[in-house]
Amino acid sequence: MAPATQTVHSEGEIFRLVRTGAAGSRADLARLTGLSPSTVALRVEALIAHGYLEENGEGESRGGRRPRVVMVKAGGSVVAGVELGEQHATVALFDRRAEVVASTDVQITLLDGVERVVSQVWECARRLAEENGDLRLEGIAMSLPGPVDSRTSRLLSPMRMPGWNGVDVGEVLGAVTGLPFLIDNDANAMAVGEFIARGGDLEQLVFVKAGSGIGCGIILGGAVYRGFRGVAGDISHVALHNAPPIICSCGRVGCLDVVASGAAIVDALREAGVAVETLDDVLALAQDAHPKATSALREAGARTGEVLATIVNFFNPQALALGGRLATADAFVAGVRQALYTLCLPMSTDALDIGVSRAGALAGARGVAWELLERTLDPARIDEELRTSL
Repeated sequence: MAPATQTVHSEGEIFRLVRTGAAGSRADLARLTGLSPSTVALRVEALIAHGYLEENGEGESRGGRRPRVVMVKAGGSVVAGVELGEQHATVALFDRRAEVVASTDVQITLLDGVERVVSQVWECARRLAEENGDLRLEGIAMSLPGPVDSRTSRLLSPMRMPGWNGVDVGEVLGAVTGLPFLIDNDANAMAVGEFIARGGDLEQLVFVKAGSGIGCGIILGGAVYRGFRGVAGDISHVALHNAPPIICSCGRVGCLDVVASGAAIVDALREAGVAVETLDDVLALAQDAHPKATSALREAGARTGEVLATIVNFFNPQALALGGRLATADAFVAGVRQALYTLCLPMSTDALDIGVSRAGALAGARGVAWELLERTLDPARIDEELRTSL
């Protein structure tokens, strides 16, 4: 019987093994791929020559000579990750190892329109790159506080974003920057950032972004689950039982976003005579044990948990992470927990990790940057680059 044909591991696949941490030396690569040391050496050297890999230091000896460590070359190339909010944008630069090089916040307003906001963010990213060693920007990724059609990068009926509905933000971003780009919903991006922060070893994760609005991102099988058009996990328009009859932008009443979001809490407290202008004002009052602010936050958490209970019972995730400014309030988190433990089956919650996000303030920016790096550092694309350079 003829021997089975051996799979030929390309330079792109070699790079993938190093980037994912599966291999840290030429010996590791030879062992994992079955290729001869000389073939591995040729492919590693090609990747080094094209600026994808580098060898530094010495690895752990396994009885012989200590191997040199093969790693992704950070170099002078970065991608920009941007998390866009209603009044500000977080802009961060990440190298090819997905490590933060620099970050900053810039004040914007979505009322300025797509072109103006995109231009402001782009100028900020360029300035960051220049100020940190004249780095070369290889791409830019942006998360948006609204539903994004994953097939077209168009916004779909976003709340609190007048003038943005139906706009292909990716098209604008590409035209302004001239770079490879990626657009995603902010909750999806933050879910990816949380997944990375937890070591990338979760199969199921539900991430809740609770701030001025409320959104949800889902990780399934180690990747974002988007659904057919990219709106999987959008819980903002779930109608709540016995909710106040507040009209939502979708035309219905009692949706989660107009009952439990940060904006809804501010409106409710102002109507109750509490002197607040922003969600930060509410959080500050709750820190000082203001009874109405604390009660409103706890009620918002309970309402959010009511919706999440259905997701937890149906999806049975390993972890549920709470992010956004509302997640910094103990009363809100307590409300979510209470609703989940009351409304979920014990088997759904007895081993469920419920807690505040571990990803920090750069969760969204890191998430979209990681997604863009996954695309730009795809093994097939690297192989094509190396072939065309011959």
